[in-house]
Amino acid sequence: MAKINIVQAINAALAEEMDRDKDVIIIGEDVGRDGGVFRVTEGLLNRFGPDRVMDTPLSELGIIGTAVGLAAYGMKPVAEIQFMGFLYAGIEQLYAHASRVRSRSRGRFSIPMVIRTPYGIGIKPPELHSESSEALFCHMPGIKVVVPSTPYNAKGLLKSAIRDPDTVLFMEASRLYRSIKADVPDGDYAIPLGKASIYQEGKDLTVVSWGTMLHRAASAAEGFDAEIIDLMTLKPFDEEAVLESVKKTGRLVIVHESPKIMGFGAEISALVAEEAVEYLKAPIIRVAGPEAVIPMARLEDYYMPSEERIKKAYEKVMRY
Repeated sequence: MAKINIVQAINAALAEEMDRDKDVIIIGEDVGRDGGVFRVTEGLLNRFGPDRVMDTPLSELGIIGTAVGLAAYGMKPVAEIQFMGFLYAGIEQLYAHASRVRSRSRGRFSIPMVIRTPYGIGIKPPELHSESSEALFCHMPGIKVVVPSTPYNAKGLLKSAIRDPDTVLFMEASRLYRSIKADVPDGDYAIPLGKASIYQEGKDLTVVSWGTMLHRAASAAEGFDAEIIDLMTLKPFDEEAVLESVKKTGRLVIVHESPKIMGFGAEISALVAEEAVEYLKAPIIRVAGPEAVIPMARLEDYYMPSEERIKKAYEKVMRY
């Protein structure tokens, strides 16, 4: 067991799965010789060769379309899209094809591919490099959406995503890539998709978050007896874990960096309102980004929910 960061954990997961299954291949822009834009695939070209680690032209539509074709014919492609904002160019292939093949073929075929992409605020890059549009992709039937928040989870979840028979969007918080380290087993392990993790136990307040915001929500919870749930998988998300926690605490705060309006937090809020409203001691609060394009570098910090904003939400539900 070694203490490693998320970049190293994902690299290890890719290498182990490629060793385990010869049908697993990597495609994307600069994933080979350069090791990817964040060097996540570094060293894999030398280890597995150009037939399994392939640099592509600069065409996200082409990358995803190629991955769909490869998966339909039995391969297990892991496609890297350099930044989440670049995914928009490939939505037609995702929504019109990858997500529908199982339904279209009445279950005879599926598309076992993974799309890896960095997302989120925090590294202050140019426009379209800091998107957090997970709700858009969660709205696509047939697509699973996964967001790891720790190195341990990143490795275990990616292994499950690669082994899954359907398309998985694997969102990697660029802010967390090298900012946190944790003990990660050297051997094989997988974390099941669709299951949440109790990041911190508590009895007075339930906090639901994922990715970068999980750590900010946890920091803001100092002094509160908060139960913090790391969803890890957004689609399908662990409804039972959320409901059981809310029934115990009677209070719910949801924290995410994407826009509040029609964000994924609204789905969680609706679930609790429909299934556990009688347990609530206070209104549900969502702490999220504004309805605006993610701004350029100097204004990023004003867009992202701050610890102060999150703490005020905790205080509000506790006072109610």
